[in-house]
Amino acid sequence: MNDSAGRRGPGAHRSWDLGNDPAQILAGARRALFVMVGVLALLWVIQIVNWADHYNLTNNYGIRGRDLASLPDIITAPFLHFSWAHIEGNSGPLFIFGFLAAYRGVARFAWVSAVVVLVSGLAAWFSEGSHTVGAGASGVVFGYFGYIMVRGFFDRHPIDMLVGAVMALCFAYQFTVLLPHAGIGWQAHIGGLVGGVAAGWIFRDRKAARKAAGAAAASGGKPGKAVSPAAGTFGGDRADLHRQLDDLGL
Repeated sequence: MNDSAGRRGPGAHRSWDLGNDPAQILAGARRALFVMVGVLALLWVIQIVNWADHYNLTNNYGIRGRDLASLPDIITAPFLHFSWAHIEGNSGPLFIFGFLAAYRGVARFAWVSAVVVLVSGLAAWFSEGSHTVGAGASGVVFGYFGYIMVRGFFDRHPIDMLVGAVMALCFAYQFTVLLPHAGIGWQAHIGGLVGGVAAGWIFRDRKAARKAAGAAAASGGKPGKAVSPAAGTFGGDRADLHRQLDDLGL
């Protein structure tokens, strides 16, 4: 006897996933913690050297708008700052957003970081004046911020969506520095945010998307609909068929 009302067909899966095994998430969080502690340690060591050298590193390896010789500096600029207050203001948000961006996978986080650094740096290089020098990790901070906000939607992880929504509400004041301000590299901030959203799409969890597509196909194009065994799915109903034949003595 088939009970199609209370069962889900073998090909139908949930379109949304709560995420990985808790043990895997804990291991990922531990690796993300180590990575971000290492990143911050590197930034502060560079800051000490930069300060001792009267910030010549920032002046020499910061971004100068539309200067071809300065184009490679889009890679070095996020590691440099103009003052102790500058690096202190970036360190907290960088650690929080970097950790949340990395706990699902360090390798993926590295690719996300590369996209964010490039897009943020290019935005500053194209739009800032040639007489100014741009540096600092704030563009990367906005990149991780944007990535966190959209990752849950693209990966179909409700928990990550909740994390993104909470971060957006808690740090809503950060959006004020996306507007033009004197002395603030808002172009890099916007570029970082765009880069983070783009990275969320580029490095989305394609397994989740394929799972959702398979569920939709198995349920006749309606995700989440239970599939009746009589509707043509017989891969998982073979056991039912054998039981019925046994009952008949065949």
